[in-house]
Amino acid sequence: MNRYSVTTAVGAVCSTVALVVAASGPASAATGQFRYTYTTTEGYDAVGFLNNPPSGECINLQGPASEPGSPSRAPRNLTDATATVFLSADCEGGTYYTLRPGAQASERLLLRSVVFS
Repeated sequence: MNRYSVTTAVGAVCSTVALVVAASGPASAATGQFRYTYTTTEGYDAVGFLNNPPSGECINLQGPASEPGSPSRAPRNLTDATATVFLSADCEGGTYYTLRPGAQASERLLLRSVVFS
C-alpha cells in the first residue's frame, strides 16, 4: 500500500467518525415560546409558557398555582417546531392535537402535556 492510499483511507475513516458524532449529538430545542392558559386555585386565568422547549421530550403542563391534574387550555405554538398536545399527562392516550408552528387552538382544547418535533 502506498502513502497516498493510507492517507486517503485515514481521511475517509475520520470523515465517517465525524459524521456519526455529529448525527448523534444532543437533542435540539424548538426555538420560540409555547403558551397555554390555566386557572389558578383562586379562579383567575393565568398564562403559562415554555421558552425554547426541548424537542422529542414530553412535558407535563401545570400552572404554578393550579390544582394538580387540572387541564390547561388554549395552546398557542409560537415555536419553529410542530407541537403535539395531549389531553392526558405523559403524552399518552388517544386524545391529541397537532399545532403547526405559529398555530393556536381555542379555549375548548384541553391539554395536560406536549411534545415538540
